Amino acid sequence: MGSSLLQKRWCVSVCVLCFSLTSGVNADKTVDGTVFVDGKRPIAWTDENFICATLDWWPPEKCDYGNCSWGHASLLNLDLKNVVFLNAVKAFSPLKIRLGGTLQDKVIYQTEDSRGPCKPFAESPSELFGYTDACLPLARWDELNSFFKEAEAVIIFGLNALHGKSIHPNYTATGPWNPSNAASFIRYTAKKGYQIYGWELGNELCGKGIGVGVAADTYASDTIVLYNLIRDIYKGDNAKPQIIGPGGFFDSGWFEQYIAKTAGSLDAVTHHIYNLGSGRNEHLIYRILNPSVLDGGSDVFKALEASSGVREPQQLLGLVNLEEPTIVAVIESQMHSFLASGKFNQHKHIDFLASCSMQKCR
Repeated sequence: MGSSLLQKRWCVSVCVLCFSLTSGVNADKTVDGTVFVDGKRPIAWTDENFICATLDWWPPEKCDYGNCSWGHASLLNLDLKNVVFLNAVKAFSPLKIRLGGTLQDKVIYQTEDSRGPCKPFAESPSELFGYTDACLPLARWDELNSFFKEAEAVIIFGLNALHGKSIHPNYTATGPWNPSNAASFIRYTAKKGYQIYGWELGNELCGKGIGVGVAADTYASDTIVLYNLIRDIYKGDNAKPQIIGPGGFFDSGWFEQYIAKTAGSLDAVTHHIYNLGSGRNEHLIYRILNPSVLDGGSDVFKALEASSGVREPQQLLGLVNLEEPTIVAVIESQMHSFLASGKFNQHKHIDFLASCSMQKCR
């Protein structure tokens, strides 16, 4: 993965490939044909650093279908001194790690000017997503960044986009984003010299949302606030973190409006694809091996091209620096199943390693 050729990105092209096709019409009759593949013009570029993973927030008490599978795998309780885990992350270096998930929009960040007790998530059926708000201690944030530095990981942090908003019974959130807590947290991060590749606003709040939705124009305004915040905090830095959003499921009308209204303030448009379905499916392995299921992920890109005016989209795997100003579409959770997957598949964890793939929008 470290060759100079790959570092420049690579393109697989075949000048002209000609071969003979033979198809059986019946037992004693064949039809011969010739297929020409023009490889002069590549259809895709693959960056060398295309693999990513997510560290989520779910507590050990999180259960699905009677299966409590999360254990100590969250940002708050993961064993960062586990040598096997460290070596696994280093093996994919530079692995892109997204810090976020469903509960990220319920996280408050401890700051230097507010070092009160940090409470963990607690089950509460009446609360959004079934849990109370929780806090990320600064000491834990320091530990995480020490681990990321040693593991040579590239970090994308998902911010709480619901802070300051009003949640209504019709599953919508209104009002402007309150950036005060995030601003203090980001300033601390920048002051400590912690390297953050991108700050992403919100998780699965676009369109109808998962649990709650935010209107596109409101989300765009919040994103612009984040853009101005990052520009101010990282003023003078040669490499500013990327501004990323919305990190949710594709809705053509919503995305079209959001992209238009964040022009000049957004570096990457993120969306999620869970085309393997629920982990409860006992035939999950066969879905993973079914090409027609895997090909379904392309439907989102086709819809994005149609709704957002993408011209000759170029798929890139990995968050790479492009030579010209551009917005790219990123798949953060490609070909995944959601909820428990082990209990119903011989108690084995069944999933694909996530890939971050991008598509040029402008």
